[in-house]
Amino acid sequence: MLAADPGASIANIAAEAGVDRRTVYRRFASREDLLAAIHSARLAAIEDAIEDARLREAPVAVALHRYVENIIAVNRTWPVDLARMLADDGVHARRDASIREVDAFLQRAEEEGLLRPGPPQGWAGALLPQLMHLASRQMPDLSPAQAADVVVDTLLRGLGAS
Repeated sequence: MLAADPGASIANIAAEAGVDRRTVYRRFASREDLLAAIHSARLAAIEDAIEDARLREAPVAVALHRYVENIIAVNRTWPVDLARMLADDGVHARRDASIREVDAFLQRAEEEGLLRPGPPQGWAGALLPQLMHLASRQMPDLSPAQAADVVVDTLLRGLGAS
């Protein structure tokens, strides 16, 4: 609901959830606390997605597809306003750690020949989240695995070694 209407009131959120607003306030002291909990849950899901993809040890092509599929699922489960999420100072350290992990993986993908050298440093790391976001939002009829096929194909044909 907050993804569709970032200004949604606690009363509207409670009604959508089928509970009284007092129930929401018992769990979250304020709207900001609710948003912080949502942001934390999204970050935890991203961290789990990265861990599940085994970016450091799985074969690069397998890890890439698994990572993209997992993140598309996260994007669809937790479609939050990223600008608002990133305004939360507590989010930055966790997000930055995840970005470093993915950037190291993309460097490994280049070193192992899955991605070609040549594009500006960081280009794959900037492009991949945009592709995943587009697939998450623009292709809702595709399963996360099917959407990952499209994203990985697009990334590799645009940046691939062959």
